[in-house]
Amino acid sequence: MLITISGLPGSGKTTVARLVAEQLGLEHVYAGDLFRRQAAARGLSLEEYARRAETDHSIDRALDEQMQARAARDEAVLEGRLAAFMADAARRPALKVFLDAPEPVRAARIVAREGGAAEARLQETQAREASDARRYREIYGFDYHDRGRYDLVLSTDGRAPEELAADIVRAARERFRP
Repeated sequence: MLITISGLPGSGKTTVARLVAEQLGLEHVYAGDLFRRQAAARGLSLEEYARRAETDHSIDRALDEQMQARAARDEAVLEGRLAAFMADAARRPALKVFLDAPEPVRAARIVAREGGAAEARLQETQAREASDARRYREIYGFDYHDRGRYDLVLSTDGRAPEELAADIVRAARERFRP
């Protein structure tokens, strides 16, 4: 069973992906962790590494190769903005989920998690999303915001992570029923 969970920053991907993985007894593979490890291996801060990724597409490609390899061989919950595309590239059947919430909700979640001022976090998030979207179009020629590529699109605003995870687990069991 392969489940991919994609979405925008602050949409609740990590929380929901962890819950889904726990409930199904699957490994949770988080692209953000892999990216952070790549930055640390190069002696760079996350911010410095992300800035380099803007112009050095080998950074994204290395991360994506790791995610695609995991999609090809593992039963897992893959979490990351391009997780669904990595499952497609690995030619693996997957339940592809996209999580979303309005910008102010996502910014407030990021503030709660990382601190800072809401308006500043909102501007950072908008810049990050624009950068990511531009890079993914340049590298792969697609828009990961296209909801039509996903099997399940859920708004996380006003819903408990446990409720969202239950919806995904139910859909996964239905899809992968023997």
